Amino acid sequence: MLKIIVPGIEYYDERTNEFVYYKDQVLQLEHSLVSISKWESTWHKPFLSDKEKSPEEILDYVRCMTITQNVGPDVYLRLTEQNFLDINSYIENSMTATTFSNDKRSGGREIITSEIIYYWMISFNIPFECQKWHLNRLLTLIKVCNIKNSPPKKMSKTEMMNRNRALNAARKQQLNTKG
Repeated sequence: MLKIIVPGIEYYDERTNEFVYYKDQVLQLEHSLVSISKWESTWHKPFLSDKEKSPEEILDYVRCMTITQNVGPDVYLRLTEQNFLDINSYIENSMTATTFSNDKRSGGREIITSEIIYYWMISFNIPFECQKWHLNRLLTLIKVCNIKNSPPKKMSKTEMMNRNRALNAARKQQLNTKG
């Protein structure tokens, strides 16, 4: 979870001829599958894509990430550049020590939506409480499950021939024969 402080402001409202004061607001944010589901239900497109998001879409995702109750809509308009830097840093954080040696970023990837991630969770019997985890941590767990459940890699013909050659040489030596 990320906590940010949206600074308060003071401004003059010309319509009412009064000064208006807004106090600092603490927001608790969670980058999770639940947040992505909310966002995708509004925008009807995949959140996890390489396509640029409009400022309105980004602001709406911050709203979807918010777990603080009763936040006024004006608070999101007061988000600072530093708030957005902190939010982006939090979203990009892996939240895990797990790494993968053959992590390939291919251009022909499957389009990933929240429903696809829920499908993966169901396929690997991952409990639904995990939908509130940081998204990167959840995706890492899914990737680990996929690797651990995949069938063993088959040997190539060359590997098989080398293995058989080594086994035959060991047997010849063990039995003291030439073939």
